[in-house]
Amino acid sequence: MASQPAFVLIMGSMGSGRSNFIDKLTEPEGANAPHGIGSPTQDISEYAVMLGDHCEYVFVDTPGFNDSVRPAIQVLHTIADWLVRKYREGALLTGVIFTYEVTDFQMYDSLSESLDLFCCICGDKAARRVRLVTTMWEQVKDPLLAEITVSRLETNLWKPLLDAGARHMRFVNSKRSAWSIIKDLGVEREPLLLQQELVDAEKHLYETFAGRALYLQLQHLSQKELQPNMRFRQGAWRRQVGRPVNQLGADCEHIEKQLRKVQKERQRLKMRRHPYWHRLSFFLFNPNIATPEFTENCLVIFVVGPTGAGKSWVRSADIVL
Repeated sequence: MASQPAFVLIMGSMGSGRSNFIDKLTEPEGANAPHGIGSPTQDISEYAVMLGDHCEYVFVDTPGFNDSVRPAIQVLHTIADWLVRKYREGALLTGVIFTYEVTDFQMYDSLSESLDLFCCICGDKAARRVRLVTTMWEQVKDPLLAEITVSRLETNLWKPLLDAGARHMRFVNSKRSAWSIIKDLGVEREPLLLQQELVDAEKHLYETFAGRALYLQLQHLSQKELQPNMRFRQGAWRRQVGRPVNQLGADCEHIEKQLRKVQKERQRLKMRRHPYWHRLSFFLFNPNIATPEFTENCLVIFVVGPTGAGKSWVRSADIVL
């Protein structure tokens, strides 16, 4: 039986160099030509590369949460659907790459939103499978400013991930650099938190850490949109989420509606598991039990309670209404 390929998820904001990173990995030189895998999940692209030692890698390109066309709520659904499908197929991830354009100094503040979602998708346990990759070093005009940006990231936004085992690596726009990052992941595999929440814990997407984080972000942005003269921060994330306030509100309402629906369903299932419900259902719907004839003027009272609570006394007593 052939072994599972090494799946590596590539994530990051639009324009952060995801596609270029994958292009370097899939260059034919030194490896067989890559071939795309028809993935049924829209906007998820898989690229397989077979190395000379018969080791197969599959690099998975994902849409960014700051997508200018699709709202973040759809992007999260797309990524979640792919992760669930692969997890149920028994394919665990070898690693997750998060790209960041080191030359885009204005993206620092807006990075926090997409990074929050990324952390919630991965979780602490899978953090050691994460590589935070800075890109476009060849375009840096002010090396000192770039180093300050990286230091700021490592001591602030990236610190929780780094403390949990993630690593920062630099991609210098070469095939060798790209593969050194991939090889640094090793061969171990780990499920992501979002996969465990959706499949193992059977949670709804909006009950997960990632789903709740997205809801809080949308709610926060919707409230800020309602404030007059509020100037949004610049950056790709702002361009994406700066949609009409009614659309942001609609996204929040959609999540709230889905959560209410899930809560009601869980309450219904919980009630069905209750021993009293089983006994009542057995009495009402068992065709082998003879039930008395009722007329439309009858008042039917169900008497329930633990053993020894006096139910039989109530049944034999004269009830006067």
